[in-house]
Amino acid sequence: MQQFFSYTVSGMGTAAIYAIAAAGLVLTYTTTGVFNFAHGATSMLGAFTYWQMRFAWHLPAPVALVLCLGVLAPLFGMLLERGVMRYLDGTSETTKVVTTISLMLGLLGLSLWIWNPSASRPFPRFWEGEVLTVGGVRIPYHVVATLAITGFVAIVLWLMLKRTRFGVSMRAVVDDRSLVALNGARPHVISMASWSVGTVLAAMAGVLIAPSLKLSALPLTLLVVNAYAAAVMGKLKSLPLTFVGALVLGLGTEYLRGYQGSLRISQKLMPGFLASVPVVILLVVLVVGRSPLRGQTITRVRETVQRPTWAGSTGMGAGIVLIAALLSDVLPRTDLFTLGRIWGLGIIALSLIPVVGFGGHLSLCQMSFAGVGMVMVQHLGGGGSPLALIAAAAVPAVLGMIVAIPSFRLSGIYFALSTAAFAVLMDRWIFLLPRFRFLGMDWDIFNGGSLDLRRTRFFGLSTEGNRAFFVYGAVAFALVSVAVVAIRRSNYGQRLIALKDSPAACATLGMNIKVAKLGVFAVSAGLAGLGGALYGQGMQSATTESVQFLSSLTLLMVMVVAGLNSPGAALFAGVFLGFGLNNVIFGKLADLVPDRLGWAEGFFDKMGTNTLIVVGLAGLSLGRHPDGFVATRLRPRWDQILARPHALLGIGGTLGVAYTARVSGLIGNWPFAIVTLVVLVFVPRVIIPKVPGANARDLSGDPEEVMIRASARGH
Repeated sequence: MQQFFSYTVSGMGTAAIYAIAAAGLVLTYTTTGVFNFAHGATSMLGAFTYWQMRFAWHLPAPVALVLCLGVLAPLFGMLLERGVMRYLDGTSETTKVVTTISLMLGLLGLSLWIWNPSASRPFPRFWEGEVLTVGGVRIPYHVVATLAITGFVAIVLWLMLKRTRFGVSMRAVVDDRSLVALNGARPHVISMASWSVGTVLAAMAGVLIAPSLKLSALPLTLLVVNAYAAAVMGKLKSLPLTFVGALVLGLGTEYLRGYQGSLRISQKLMPGFLASVPVVILLVVLVVGRSPLRGQTITRVRETVQRPTWAGSTGMGAGIVLIAALLSDVLPRTDLFTLGRIWGLGIIALSLIPVVGFGGHLSLCQMSFAGVGMVMVQHLGGGGSPLALIAAAAVPAVLGMIVAIPSFRLSGIYFALSTAAFAVLMDRWIFLLPRFRFLGMDWDIFNGGSLDLRRTRFFGLSTEGNRAFFVYGAVAFALVSVAVVAIRRSNYGQRLIALKDSPAACATLGMNIKVAKLGVFAVSAGLAGLGGALYGQGMQSATTESVQFLSSLTLLMVMVVAGLNSPGAALFAGVFLGFGLNNVIFGKLADLVPDRLGWAEGFFDKMGTNTLIVVGLAGLSLGRHPDGFVATRLRPRWDQILARPHALLGIGGTLGVAYTARVSGLIGNWPFAIVTLVVLVFVPRVIIPKVPGANARDLSGDPEEVMIRASARGH
């Protein structure tokens, strides 16, 4: 009994911290309509800020707490609302989620910039060594204080939201800002207050949990994933149910950890499973619980879904293959090896277009499907068999249909959370499983955390060489991009657009919604698996870190910033993330800085090695440009250039001259790269300064028109 009481006390301490973190999530979502994926990063930043003031600058604990939680945290919340969140009105849920993801990545990168991740930072508990003994069980004062703070927070939040006029206004703002303003309130001030309170709760949770964890940026950032389950138990709106959910989560995890020895489960499987308990509970709550978004109303947003042309799509594909073939004779083998991974990442990025861009289902687990594709190639493609590529697409496709099943009951942020839970489950448990025996066979999924992948052979032709693989990857990317365009232009693609616009209208008009959802997830997961196979073959040695949940978030964020419905955006994502474009550009800028400007050189070096800050800052502009820069800046101009033969001939001639100069040795790789970038990106802006109608909405996905056309065709 004493042991049980000890586990209970420990579990309640953990539950209290989960409750505070989840309460901040629920408060922000209830009052602003934005699910803040950066909540964990805010907790992390609060913990590091308190450590800096308390243990690095040696301020007294009360002073450090007041400055951190009473001044800096609410100020950060106000700046966040004023500079970022205010511009998300009228955007889709995808844009809102990805904006908070970009904030999470930016804060994570900022912490890695300021605080050296390899340095040790002791973070003792409050009242370290002081305990309260109850029934023979020693309860640290830190745990007692955490429980007391949680109770106080629960009471204050409930009274504020239910018993005060300001709390009622906070809940009303998310429903109708204009109506709240007509009643004399100031919606922006109310939203600013909501974000301030939410950031204070996040920072408080970070300060309280940090002594129990190593003060490391990534674990503290992903702490919020464990709080998702508690927030979802409260349906993202009920604080009492959220606190109950946190209690179930904390106690359940601690009891399993304490009594794991008595369970009839292989102890090899337990460590990863224990780390995955919160996301398992989240999946169960989402799948078994009642659908919280049934009867969702139609919402018009500012994003557009333009219909690509065959000429533009095939022209882009042919251009990619041609440029890859030419570059393969110019670039050194080391650069070709590095560039070889861009095609796999590009195909994984393409897999997001059908499911998120066309279907409107926010998938946060594409890199998990890519990891499955890698596993298939490693285990089945030892001799370079192309059949392994078929398995790399087929197995994730089946897995994608399984992941899609919750979409029958869930939508919006709830379904996105189910895909996030699946990705974290794969990260923490499945991919890390040691060798085990099942069904009479030995299984070792990720070969102890690292895969060695052989490149494919086609009819005796090997792609082992870096030049051959580079061209092969370009051909594969071009074919997949054309296939994605074919989906968009097909009747099925129009149905997906209509389903994204209004599921209720599509169901009323007789569309089989379940089949459409299963199909788009199968296609998307299959493409991600195929891309993962090529990504792994490009690296030749892949680890679990390359397919983590954080990688899925980064890829999605880059795609949305570039333009989620454009194959050109997928190419940009592959180049940016696969080649390390950020590191190359800022590294060269650092080399050009004079020695007397050492601070500038250090700045560029930091920016070059810290991709998270760059992509995070780029994502924060989504509220102003929700369609992405490829769709709104590059593609409209290139559509016009393709219709002007003289302009196209001039651009092609300039590139031809630059390539000839490079081959002949007159210029090096960097001048050639700069000329190519200027010609492809900046010259079109000079030729066509403004494109009228570039942001016109594509109505080919209107539900009624789609179903009328489908009926006329006999579908």
